[in-house]
Amino acid sequence: MTATPVIRAGLWMIGTMVSFATMAVCGRELADGLSTFQILFWRSLIGVMILVALLNHQGWAQVRTRNLQVHAIRNVVHFGAQYCWFFAVAVIPLAEVVALEFTTPLWTAVLAMLFLGESLRRKRLAAIAFGFIGTLIIVRPGMTEVGIGTVAGLAAAFGYAVALTSVRFLAQRDTPLCILFYMLALQLPMGFFPALDGWVWPAAADWPWLVGVGATGLSAHYCIARAMRLAEAAAVTTMGFLRLPLVALVGFVLYGEVLEVWVAIGATLICAGIYLNVRDESPPKA
Repeated sequence: MTATPVIRAGLWMIGTMVSFATMAVCGRELADGLSTFQILFWRSLIGVMILVALLNHQGWAQVRTRNLQVHAIRNVVHFGAQYCWFFAVAVIPLAEVVALEFTTPLWTAVLAMLFLGESLRRKRLAAIAFGFIGTLIIVRPGMTEVGIGTVAGLAAAFGYAVALTSVRFLAQRDTPLCILFYMLALQLPMGFFPALDGWVWPAAADWPWLVGVGATGLSAHYCIARAMRLAEAAAVTTMGFLRLPLVALVGFVLYGEVLEVWVAIGATLICAGIYLNVRDESPPKA
């Protein structure tokens, strides 16, 4: 039996989750020696090298686009969202940052409805609600004042939603390699100058981790682009809720971080939301 587009999108999102989890491990191993901006710079540079090799093999015709303005807007917003996220990490509890980040599917669903004409059916809304509640159960953010860090976290979540909605638009018109090419080509210079502050050359032991960051950063966004060609933006981003319990499991296996019962409860709700998402396969009304 042929898999439905939603199920195929889910399989690509599994690739995204594995890529992000691997990238998180590589990033943790690099954090003691390099700044965040330096890691981002090397991720983009190594990603460009890998992508150039792929395009030399598969043909540069894939990077032709009539949507350069959308690519530019998407990557400026995405880079700004990354900056807001790292700022928020520095000034508010990590649990709160993660909780705010996982409002992204809610923003994406609204933006996709407004700009892409996607529908918000009841099962889709229920899937988003299950995923968001499950995430809140896992991170259990404390009640804090709404300060600049909270605003930055919300801005990051909204920026990621804009970027993902743009990817859905672009995925219907450009190839995944085209989307990746303009992401790396535009974000590489944007990350270069902040990386110069306190510049440190990577140690020999850092290079395998840097290659891992570059490769998995590339594969994660490639898988997202492929998923966005198959399913609506709200459906794809809801599947992304699974990233949190997956990263928690990786932390337990590799670093001995304690897996609490709240993770199991939250992960169950997240999986229930993803199940509803897969079941919600009726085509949207014209």
